[in-house]
Amino acid sequence: MVDYSRWKDIEVSDDEDDTHPNIDTQSLFRWRHEARVQRMEEMKREKEEIDKAKSDLKTRKKVIDDKRKAGEDVAALEKEYNSAAKNLADHENAIAKKEKLAPWNVDTIGQDGFSKTVINSKPKATEAPLTEEEKGKRLQKFTKENESLLKQFGMFRRYEDSKRFLQEHPHLVCEDTANYLVIWCINLAMEEKVELMNHVSHQCITMQFLLELAKQLDRDPRTCVGSYFTKIAHVEQSDYKQAFDSELELFRTRIRRRAEEKLQEALEEAEEEEKQARLGPGGLDPVEVFESLPQALKTCFETRDIPLLQKTLLELPADEARHHMKRCIDSGMWCPAKEGEQGDGDKPRPQDSEDEKRFQELQDSL
Repeated sequence: MVDYSRWKDIEVSDDEDDTHPNIDTQSLFRWRHEARVQRMEEMKREKEEIDKAKSDLKTRKKVIDDKRKAGEDVAALEKEYNSAAKNLADHENAIAKKEKLAPWNVDTIGQDGFSKTVINSKPKATEAPLTEEEKGKRLQKFTKENESLLKQFGMFRRYEDSKRFLQEHPHLVCEDTANYLVIWCINLAMEEKVELMNHVSHQCITMQFLLELAKQLDRDPRTCVGSYFTKIAHVEQSDYKQAFDSELELFRTRIRRRAEEKLQEALEEAEEEEKQARLGPGGLDPVEVFESLPQALKTCFETRDIPLLQKTLLELPADEARHHMKRCIDSGMWCPAKEGEQGDGDKPRPQDSEDEKRFQELQDSL
């Protein structure tokens, strides 16, 4: 016949409903839980003290035996040893009785003895570390093969859903998944999709914490999925959860900063491409050259008045005129007519024939 008496005293700290209406039920449950945890910690400390006392007795016994072999009188030492051994035995029996009479609770009522995950042991690293280029190619290949699954994982929020999904797709428990999520978060931040970025960033830190746990335990990350999500789902107020939330906020800050940097880099790259496209035959930027010209020359180019341009250049000192003319030609702002050709407006008027001759000499000197 089955004896059910051992089930009659079970300590429950967080599922009673019958409490006084003036008592904060949640606080009561929390206090009961804290009291139970303190009692369990005290029991653990007492057991550790007993183990330490046993070790000390063993050392004292060896000392007594050594002195007896050396011919010394050890009667007093043996009397002290026997007394200490008796006290320790009484203390140990009291602890065992106390532990036997203690009511069971959620932490002691049973242990999972049938669930296990079997994965081949992680091979020791024998190959040289991958270069950044090789890591990039590996990430591209991994993304191409698993992008739809990665996006599914990035959209989860409940720990139970993430746990089940990774157990169904254990090959996603790797550094490449974390790297993909980081890149995705940066792109979302650049697109100013703040809410979605915050959502995906939570999954990114979840993966990073899982990988870090496996690293600390020196285990294959795939074997840590069940224990990690069980732990994180039941430690809402623990230091571990606070560390998770703190790292999540820091990560989001870094993502926003990186997104701003990439946007600035993209803007600078676009400006550089635009600048390269408008460079003149001499490699100078016409915008920069125009800004460096004296106001009189700026007016000439703004009005497209070639005779006025010629006149203005001739009025400048020869060295300064040559300097500005060369920069205008190198930037493409001024295209002097080739031999035998005349550009629009280059044909001199009779009264300007002398100026035209001097201007031609100025061009020829470049």
